[in-house]
Amino acid sequence: MSLHDDRKEYRANSLSDEAKSADPVALFSEWLESYRQTGVADATAFALSTVSSDGHPDARIVLLKALEQGRMQFFTHYTSKKGRDLAANPFAHALFFWPSQERQVRVFGPVSRVDSAWSTQYFNSRPAESRRGAIASDQSAPIESRAALDGQFQALQATPDDALQRPEGWGGYALEIQRIEFWQGRPSRMHDRLVFTKQDAAWHVQRLQP
Repeated sequence: MSLHDDRKEYRANSLSDEAKSADPVALFSEWLESYRQTGVADATAFALSTVSSDGHPDARIVLLKALEQGRMQFFTHYTSKKGRDLAANPFAHALFFWPSQERQVRVFGPVSRVDSAWSTQYFNSRPAESRRGAIASDQSAPIESRAALDGQFQALQATPDDALQRPEGWGGYALEIQRIEFWQGRPSRMHDRLVFTKQDAAWHVQRLQP
């Protein structure tokens, strides 16, 4: 299968040098909100890349649930593959791709667990069936069949909604933004790239060649 002829010109927008003076977290929020306004499904989805203790990279799609004080929050099982990777190597890379706006954002930084009380508060805000799913599934652990998995879920139907408690092994993580790159597609592959790096509590910015 050849995909050599699959190509397009990028003409949606630009990223001028004036953006170099912007607060990168505020700029990210502006870009994200602009994408959310398009009405696309799962606009907050991003690829989260981690590295295991033996140096093997892995990636998966997760949902951004909050951006507070320059920290991107997502929720998962601590015993999942991503959770084990982060326990061994507490750094991650996040990639947001917004094709309709011809934009991409890459984020790197250390990752830590959020406060358990906040994890509980968020868990309790989720729909009851989502809470049941989080309790029923030991994420990333093998299981003999789909029927067995469904059985674990169905066993929780008798539990009242207000009695569904956050599993101890489920909660939030926060990726602290230490480096963030904004990519804007441009004609003739002369794309705009601005990378912001945090050093000593100050942001330093560079324009990169495409």
